Amino acid sequence: MDIPERNRATDNRPYFFLSYAHTPTWGAGAGDPDHWVHVLFQDLCDHIMALTDLPAGAPAGFMDREMRSGEGWPERLSENLASCRVFVPLFSPRYFTSEMCGREWYAFNERILRARASGSAATPAIVPALWTHVDFDDLPDSVRHVHLDQASFGDRYATNGIYGLIKLNRLHDEYEETVLGLAQRIVRVARDSPLPPIRPRPYESTPSAFKPRGEGPRHIHLTVAAPTRHTLPPDRDHRPYGEDAQDWNPYHLESARPLPALAEELIRSLDYRITVSSFDDGDPGGPEPAPAAGPDGADASGELPGDKAPPGRPGILLVDRWALADEDRRNRLADYDSRAHPWISAVVPWNRADEQCQSDEGNRFVEELDRTLPLILDRGRRTDCRMAVNGVPTLKAFTDVLPAVVAHTTRQYLKHAEAHPPQGPHIPRPRLMGPAQAAYPEPGTDHGGDA
Repeated sequence: MDIPERNRATDNRPYFFLSYAHTPTWGAGAGDPDHWVHVLFQDLCDHIMALTDLPAGAPAGFMDREMRSGEGWPERLSENLASCRVFVPLFSPRYFTSEMCGREWYAFNERILRARASGSAATPAIVPALWTHVDFDDLPDSVRHVHLDQASFGDRYATNGIYGLIKLNRLHDEYEETVLGLAQRIVRVARDSPLPPIRPRPYESTPSAFKPRGEGPRHIHLTVAAPTRHTLPPDRDHRPYGEDAQDWNPYHLESARPLPALAEELIRSLDYRITVSSFDDGDPGGPEPAPAAGPDGADASGELPGDKAPPGRPGILLVDRWALADEDRRNRLADYDSRAHPWISAVVPWNRADEQCQSDEGNRFVEELDRTLPLILDRGRRTDCRMAVNGVPTLKAFTDVLPAVVAHTTRQYLKHAEAHPPQGPHIPRPRLMGPAQAAYPEPGTDHGGDA
């Protein structure tokens, strides 16, 4: 919910959430390794109190300093991520290997995506700062869309980061100028692009926006099976549909954006490279049809069933039950299901605010979907994200369950697909014989010796 104009003066939420990677303590008698981060936090708060009309006692910012040793810290962390106005991540090499920082980034970025879905303009409420130098090529894919303003703070900031400015006495003036500029930008973004608060997301179930250390790029394919306005049954409400399957918006009363576009951004924010296609245009994310089998069980290429190399990515089928009204599409979905690999999952949005979804006709499509996609749906019901295939009733439920489906699909791919790499050319192996076989060949066997 946004804050009404008449109540702006009483909006005492923190202006910023400082997200940073905790530095491990090392060496005997070492002090607080994050002391200088706390100094930066205090300086930012001082500037923001001077630049705004926050009353005495209202927090200018939030930082989790020494918080994780106390009770209730996950709740406090989630509450501040759900209410603060601007997210300020301190970029450093350690930041992008921290699962905690990845969770904080994902939780705040989800607020931005939900605000955009509700019709708000793109909200640049993430204001990154360089704590130490980071090369752009080292940034995760999930953060590269965020503008990192280095030029306006000068070459020494880009080279040394705030840590270098604060540690070198000769750069003290540049540190002060950089921190003041950062505080001014935080206040400007909070004023010009107000981000509404949301209900806190449980920290324990929040995924990380950064892939685990050492993993290469992660790929996933999203296939959308939904009708268009031109292929709908005559009596179906046309408002959730558009000119293309990717225009489908089942939660149109909650969201101004098509669901596939929102899903694409959510998956990308999990540090995946994603491709999207419409099911009616083919299924590039799914398994290829098997060639016809010969009399010995081998296919036309001479390989036995199951020997085919898997596709290079896991896949998710985003399906509207009303897509089953078309017989041809229903048959193609059934064929898709019959040859679906274990790393193909499904999500079935089913808006509980849509009266037609609760009608007799809507219930008929529930049963039809079970008959059409029995394999994929049964696999989904044997996981912790069974709601994904039983019907996702709201937009919030969709944004909650999609990361779990992505994680499950990736695990299945790593378990099944990567264990069976593509075959190379067939090279006959020589038959190895033991010493007894070599010394005493079987009767009638010619080993090529002298006559």
